[in-house]
Amino acid sequence: MKQLSGLDTSFLNMETPTTYGHVSALAIFDPTTAPGPVTLDDIKRVLTERMHLLPPYRRRLVQVPFGLDHPYWIEDPDFDLDFHVRHIGLPPPGDQQQLAEQVSRIVARPLDRSRPLWELYLIEGLENGLMAQLTKIHHCAIDGVSGAEILTTLLDLTPEPPRVEPPRRAWRPEPEPTQIEMWMRGAFAVAGTPRKGFRLMREAVRNLPELANRMGIDEAPGANLINQLIGRRPDPMLSEASTPAPVTSFNDRITPHRRFAFGSVSLATVKEVKSAHGVTVNDVVLAICAGALRRFLEERHELPESPLLAMVPVSVRTESQRGTFGNQVSAMTASLHTDIADPVERLQAIHQSMRIAKDKHEALPASLLQDFAQFTPPAVAARAARVIARATVANWVDPPFNVVISNVPGPQFPIYSAGARLVANYPVSAINDGVGLNITVQSYNGNLDFGLVACRELLPDLWDLMDYLREAVDELALATTGGKPDDADGPENEDAEGGS
Repeated sequence: MKQLSGLDTSFLNMETPTTYGHVSALAIFDPTTAPGPVTLDDIKRVLTERMHLLPPYRRRLVQVPFGLDHPYWIEDPDFDLDFHVRHIGLPPPGDQQQLAEQVSRIVARPLDRSRPLWELYLIEGLENGLMAQLTKIHHCAIDGVSGAEILTTLLDLTPEPPRVEPPRRAWRPEPEPTQIEMWMRGAFAVAGTPRKGFRLMREAVRNLPELANRMGIDEAPGANLINQLIGRRPDPMLSEASTPAPVTSFNDRITPHRRFAFGSVSLATVKEVKSAHGVTVNDVVLAICAGALRRFLEERHELPESPLLAMVPVSVRTESQRGTFGNQVSAMTASLHTDIADPVERLQAIHQSMRIAKDKHEALPASLLQDFAQFTPPAVAARAARVIARATVANWVDPPFNVVISNVPGPQFPIYSAGARLVANYPVSAINDGVGLNITVQSYNGNLDFGLVACRELLPDLWDLMDYLREAVDELALATTGGKPDDADGPENEDAEGGS
């Protein structure tokens, strides 16, 4: 058995009748590169050959009674591939809106926790002879980087699939542990809680000087660091990200229904803007989203005076943690500066905000932040998460941010599934009460593939926002034309997550 981390468990705790903890990806394929028609049997054959390389696909949850400790994974003794792989078709003409509506319906259904937490849908009938695969997997099993690792495992560099080395040992399922065994595990965890709490507090105190140094707080002998941290005024450049976010129409209680929209923009154009202004690709992605959201809210006469705030997931996975799956992710909050009309000024302001946000984010080690999630008993964490969500949408507390924007790097060369060439890969992420909009970007083969997810009742016209994203790219490119590059070899998207 393998135990979930506190961060992994938090993605289980977030689920309610209207909030789902799974993330998805819509991969569009051109089957004309395959030697023959690509069928469901072809997809299942690829999965069967590589299942030993995909540990999350055969793991099932086992809960600890009364939520005394984090759940465990076991190798499912009743694993059934046919349950997880499904086949559907679109009616003619199979256009983008039809595909998006089908995806919206599929992602608005929770995963069955009595089975491994994933599903794969082969979708045929798309216009222009294309086909799609929608992969749906729970966030408690993967983050953005480990999701990309799964994609790499399932896809090939050539239309001709390579030979996959079989496992050294035959797969063996695990017997399901008894409730008494799980209760004893939970009891031992509770007994060790004071010791864990002491270690966690000692580590937090040890890191206070570093936190103070990052934030420019007096470290003189006798200085009360905790009081200074609490009473410190926010940095003027990042004051918006240190105060509550303004409320918009999509910062409300969500329903179980989803709306999905998708599209691609040129990565080369984004990199030209990046190099001309000496910023990162991630900064440009945020500026594109900011420009689109500004116009979207302006046209609905609800653009707030204060700027929108974005939560930006950040991967903290080390090289030694690659291939371990689970979640190694943190997050930072940064201003989108939607109060600035000029697109270039807005981009530079975002660049400065992100630099400060990264500085403050790095003030505490990522391991310490994850240890807090590990320390909290799951039953308590689940109730706390629901109380905070309800308090936010009931206006008892202000929302900490308006939108989640995630940028996941991907391969810049063609890849294939059962011989079919991957045309685009659109992320389909999660939303929750108070934050009814998620924009996730995956780069692939010269494009940035945008996947937009929203509550259907809060944002019924999500395709308009996708149009504005494309126009925001054109606006930045036009404003950059003729400008002298400040940094032809500027940084790439090194602050991208690899997340949710």
